[in-house]
Amino acid sequence: QVQLVESGGGLVQAGGSLRLSCAASRSIVVIYTMSWYRQAPGKQRDLVASISSSGSTNYTDSAKGRFTISRDNAKNSVDLQMNSLKPEDTAVYYCYVVFPYGAYWGQGTQVTVSS
Repeated sequence: QVQLVESGGGLVQAGGSLRLSCAASRSIVVIYTMSWYRQAPGKQRDLVASISSSGSTNYTDSAKGRFTISRDNAKNSVDLQMNSLKPEDTAVYYCYVVFPYGAYWGQGTQVTVSS
């Protein structure tokens, strides 16, 4: 079993920044992908950004140019730097990691962007 703990969410004004972090209880040296998803009230959970084992990254159109996903093997963490935040970015953000032995979700962290 792997625990993923997100942190860094909060309330920010439009145009501001937040940095989310997801810490894994096991080494992330060997993973398939690490991703951030988000779910707004009444909506489905959608992918925001992902990073592969080789370090290649992928972003949804809404995240391109504003968000940056990165991983820190020494800290067993994956971060999401979010800049130029908009009210429509308001959601619960979830970390999702696919290991060779299984896939795991974090518990989520709330991000609220006020206008």
